[in-house]
Amino acid sequence: MRSPLTQSSTLKGVTSSSPTRASGLHRAAVFLWFQVRACIFAGAVFATLALSHVTTLGWPRYDFIFAVLVLVQLGMYLTKLETLEEIKFITIFHLVGFVLEQFKTHVGSWAYPEFSYSKIADVPLYSGFMYAAVGSYIAQSWRLYGLTLEHPPRAAFGWVLSVLIYVNFFSNHFLPDVRYLLMTAVLGLYWRSSLVYTVLGRSYRVPLVVFFALAGGLIWLAENLATFLGAWVYPNQQGGWRIVDASKVSSWMLLVIISFILVQHLKARFLSSRSSRVHRSRLE
Repeated sequence: MRSPLTQSSTLKGVTSSSPTRASGLHRAAVFLWFQVRACIFAGAVFATLALSHVTTLGWPRYDFIFAVLVLVQLGMYLTKLETLEEIKFITIFHLVGFVLEQFKTHVGSWAYPEFSYSKIADVPLYSGFMYAAVGSYIAQSWRLYGLTLEHPPRAAFGWVLSVLIYVNFFSNHFLPDVRYLLMTAVLGLYWRSSLVYTVLGRSYRVPLVVFFALAGGLIWLAENLATFLGAWVYPNQQGGWRIVDASKVSSWMLLVIISFILVQHLKARFLSSRSSRVHRSRLE
């Protein structure tokens, strides 16, 4: 059984109802184009980090990064690259990430050592955008690829799992770290689930747990680039940049799971609300 989250897309006149009209090469090109579209905000984050080493227009670097990323978000909305619904999702990710940042910097997991007017406690406001970039990618992909889920678990199980994962990011500083138990729970809960994506009318499937693992690994690679560009500093990087410990892959995979579950259920709620509004308007 599929999740009721379905969307369609059109590219240059080839619609999702004409799967035979596109070659494999064309589909590959469209798939890659959608990847570029979904990564626009994440790409903007890295471009801004790099630019901040060239110029900050006289602003503190963290403040410059925050101002540019706010303008990027506004520009994406005004040019319809991002919907209001997706802006709302990103705001939630920003808040969830910012709370986590406050705690992690307080206990010394990493630091933002530079001066900034836009810091709250020890955390600059732009830090939440790095979590929002993950949420933006998932939300954009959901729309562009018309993502659906086959054999999804009950929604309540997903919510409970995401809450436990989030709590463990805090509690593992005082209690045993249960991330591997949580990863086992993920495997048990989603082993039958497949992520179905559509490119020019043809559907493809990937096991959801494989997606989680691949996404966690790719974000770890991105984290290495981010720390190289001075987004934040781990304790072992105080004397100079070093590659991020590979154990962080599991942390990012768990963060992807939280992000995915949030987007999945927020989109379901949005579609349900929109359907209710349409139904009421027809009755009036």
